[in-house]
Amino acid sequence: MPLLGELAALGTAVCWSFTSTFFTLAGRMVGSAVVNRIRLLLAILFLSLTHWLLLGTWFPQQVAPERWFWLSLSGVIGLSIGDALLFQAFVLIGPRLSMLLMSLVPVISTLLAWLFLHEILTPLQLLAVFVTVVGVAWVILDRSPQGGQQTPSQLNWTGILFGLGGALGQAMGLIAAKKGLSGDFSPLSGTLIRMVAAAAALWLVTIATSKTRTTFRQLASTPQSFIHILGGSFFGPFLGVTLSLMAVQATAVGIASTIIALPPIFLLPVGYFVFGERVSWRAVGGTVIALAGVAILLLWG
Repeated sequence: MPLLGELAALGTAVCWSFTSTFFTLAGRMVGSAVVNRIRLLLAILFLSLTHWLLLGTWFPQQVAPERWFWLSLSGVIGLSIGDALLFQAFVLIGPRLSMLLMSLVPVISTLLAWLFLHEILTPLQLLAVFVTVVGVAWVILDRSPQGGQQTPSQLNWTGILFGLGGALGQAMGLIAAKKGLSGDFSPLSGTLIRMVAAAAALWLVTIATSKTRTTFRQLASTPQSFIHILGGSFFGPFLGVTLSLMAVQATAVGIASTIIALPPIFLLPVGYFVFGERVSWRAVGGTVIALAGVAILLLWG
């Protein structure tokens, strides 16, 4: 089917937009920590089902210890810690700005690969990094609803720092995942291992801090939050991951990755209509500039 990969990538971007919206709504009801704990369990369920449907087993078989180590490390850093920070950013600054900050992941990954994997940065990559950072900064320093320029004290720096921390965690997780996925190992199997490792780490901390009962009590007291977490988990690990794999298989990785990076664009109307955010033309322009930088990095970098 013509354009199958591009359409799958576009579907992935839409799914990520739904996911961030659902998790934001749930996080504002029960807190980001509860959302992260429960969505990991649901994610394992959905991913296991996908693994069975596509690969014939509920869980990867005969995985080398070294691969287990890198994928588990990737899961703990990227999914336990990184996503915990991202979900708190959802609560504090909303999904639109949070996902825009997550567009820095390719930039941070490129810089980390330069530092730790000794990958050389080309002039075009440096230009892409600069363009992306300028675009993100332009949106963050957007004008306030009163029409004046925001001062540093008016910005929600806590939320922005959580978002940057989430992007850093995701980028570090990707570096570790790259080592764990070396060879022809299935990305879906790798994702499932990462998710199980992340859930194990997070729930061990939850049990050790005696927050297990509190987690389920909060969830039971707000049934609507579970519906939102369920929706976010379905559109993320299940449908989003499956479509992203289809996209990568059916078209060039750079093209697929660039289309998949579109959620900040889709979240502009969501921020306005669902969360009542003021979305200025400057915010739109900065978002487009940031994504242009990502596109340069992924397509030609």
